[in-house]
Order: sequence, then structure tokens, then C-alpha cells
Amino acid sequence: MKIDLEQIRSLLSVVSQTDITELTIESGDEKITVKKANSVTVAGHVLPAQLEVATAAAVPVATRTAAALPEAPKSANNGAVEEPEKNGLLSITSPMVGTFYRAPAPTSPSFVDLGDHVNVGQTVCIIEAMKLMNDLPSEVAGKIVKILVENGTTVEFGQPLFLVDPKG
Repeated sequence: MKIDLEQIRSLLSVVSQTDITELTIESGDEKITVKKANSVTVAGHVLPAQLEVATAAAVPVATRTAAALPEAPKSANNGAVEEPEKNGLLSITSPMVGTFYRAPAPTSPSFVDLGDHVNVGQTVCIIEAMKLMNDLPSEVAGKIVKILVENGTTVEFGQPLFLVDPKG
């Protein structure tokens, strides 16, 4: 098994979003261990303050802090996404790296559409990470005014997915 950087990022993201404190994956002569230390709350998400990743292939233990996690990527329009705070909009962001799906199945209707009202806790999409389907509940209530991601595309940790008008 050859583990690449994207798989490690996905693993770190999944572990950071769960109550798991340690996870070890072994395949053949390779072994990866992820350990979660103290937690820090950042923008409503609980992130590990420190994650340790070790592999059995004589790679020294690497330490990552919450500040070293990947930043949310800029949009395809070179960062020209409206600044939600300035116009009173709130964003629903991806809590992990994965594939964004607007519906539970290809032939099913979308969880939410443009103009729909969402409530706190209402599922707005699914993020598939490491063959696991993760429902994403809204952390805000209001009207969906913009859908920022195409169905079936890869999203990054912290990437805005929807813009919500809390007054709507």
C-alpha cells in the first residue's frame, strides 16, 4: 500500500471531526498512526490542537498543529467570492476534505436548493471522505442565497459551500 499526501490529509480531517483519539492503519510493512491531543475550537469546529502521524517505514514522527492545517482554497474567480461578513451572509463550510454531493442519491432531489430556508441541524449536503458518506448539518438558519460548489466536485477543509442569509 502506498499512501499519498492526499490520503493522509483526508485521514487527518476525518479523525479531527470525530471523538477518536488514536487510529492505526496497517497494510503489509506500512503502518500509519494518528493520535489526537488537546482540542481547540476554531469557528465553531473542534480541531485537534496537535496530530501526530507516524509511519513504520522509518519516517520520523511529524507533528501538525491546527494552525498548520490547509487553508480554505480560493474560488475559481481568484478570491472574488463575496465577503459574507460584509453583506450579512453566513457561510456553511466543509468540515473535511472529500467529494460534495447535493443529494443522497443521483436520482434523488437535492437536500436544499437556491432560495430554500434551512434550519440549524438540517442536512444540506453529503461529503464523501474515504468511502464514508457524511451528512453535513447546517450550523445556521436562513435562506440559501448561493451554492458555491458544483455537485460531485472535491472540496477542501474550511471551503465555503453555501451562503445563507440569516434574515431570509
